[in-house]
Amino acid sequence: MADYKNINIRNKRATFDYEILEEYIAGVVLVGTEIKSLRLGKASLTDSYCYFEQGELWIRNVNIAEYQWGTCNNHVPKRDRKLLLNRKELTKLQRALQDRGLTVVGLRLFINERGLAKIVVGLARGRKSYDKREYLKENDARREMDKAMKNNRR
Repeated sequence: MADYKNINIRNKRATFDYEILEEYIAGVVLVGTEIKSLRLGKASLTDSYCYFEQGELWIRNVNIAEYQWGTCNNHVPKRDRKLLLNRKELTKLQRALQDRGLTVVGLRLFINERGLAKIVVGLARGRKSYDKREYLKENDARREMDKAMKNNRR
């Protein structure tokens, strides 16, 4: 069997566009060819978001590419997928989504040590353009400080 520990698909855009308030790790309901394609690292979380339908949490716009060796039974790449959380977490998220300006976005998709696909979803508030500029300034300053610290150690 291959080493799945290196499968770590991130949504880099989410941390830039949103301020992440809370994170939850959820299981993902997948079909056979989806998990095979995911183990090859063929997925993207760009523009993914979650919504509630009949008390269940679903994620939309997760692109898991078709499995190369799949037959006519291959999966649809951008279908909506059900997320598995416990009832307490689901009700907490559902209540939080009642507030204006909050959303749930997919942050990271990985395969755990048992070989199960998991997704980290975050309760997020959208950033304004001036917040994004401030975020970039903070990151640049942090990067400069880290670089200076490395140079001082040498």
